[in-house]
Parts: sequence; C-alpha cells; structure tokens
Amino acid sequence: MSEANQISRRQFVASALSTAAFAALATHSIADAQMQAMKGDEMTTLTPYLLLDGKCQQAMEFYKSCLGGELPLTKVKDFPIRDHMPAVQQEKVLNARLRSAELEISASDWLRPDRSPIRGNTVCLYLSGGTLQELKALFERLSEGAQVTDPVKEQFFGTYGALNDKFGVR
Repeated sequence: MSEANQISRRQFVASALSTAAFAALATHSIADAQMQAMKGDEMTTLTPYLLLDGKCQQAMEFYKSCLGGELPLTKVKDFPIRDHMPAVQQEKVLNARLRSAELEISASDWLRPDRSPIRGNTVCLYLSGGTLQELKALFERLSEGAQVTDPVKEQFFGTYGALNDKFGVR
C-alpha cells in the first residue's frame, strides 16, 4: 500500500483543511482586523467555512443571488501569497465572504494540489471576533478530547489555531 493510501481520513482532513484555512484566513483575518479597528471589539461569531474544488466563485455568487448580502472575494493572484503558489492556482479563490445582517458564509477553493477533497471533508466551522482572551478560552474548551492540529499562536496574518473536536468537526 502506498504512503498516500496509509493516511487516515482524520489526518487527511486535518492536513488539507489546515493548509486551505491557513491560506484563506490570511485575507479573512486582515479583513477582521480592519473591521475591528473601525468598530472596536465585536462579538465572537461562528461561521461555516466551505472548501470548494475550483468552483468557489460560482458557488458563492449563486448563494448571494439566493440569500443576498455583500460578497468580497479575493483570488490567489490578488494577494502576496501568489508568489508561493503554482500558476494553476492563481485564478482560484483564496477567500470569499458572503455577509448580510442575517448570515455569514466564508469559503475558498481547495488549495492543496497534492491532495483531493472528499465530499464531507470540505466544511469546517470558523470562530472569529471577540478578544484574544475570549478566543483562547473558547479554543481551550473546544480542545477537550480534540486533536489539536495547530495550537493557538500569532501568525503573520493574526492569531490562528485549528483542531478537530471530539466529534471530528474541524
């Protein structure tokens, strides 16, 4: 059996989502930081985060047509990470965020060319806003029985951490 086939589903999800979320959260966190600077500390929110296989822009525009809201969208080519991504990735969506008073959905294209998405592994929950202390406390509580893939720490784009909770939810 090849090494690629020996990776568990949980390891696959952790690796793929960590990479995609890490890339996508750079844009998301910068936008959050700019919003926070304008509004001050805001309430912590829980947002679904979709990882789409090359159809992020199409899907998010469809959701916008159905649900309304604003849809800022950033492609890989429009962000400094472009220099670290292959040419085939340049037109992919790094981050899209559909927002209205009633809802928020964030998404990006699948950005792991060495891995393939599997239906069911392409949705995670994204916690944002609030104070650093609040987010760290929530992360610690969610870590009970979880597989922590990325401990909470400062990154070049802001504070980031990731885990698969005790129910396998990213």
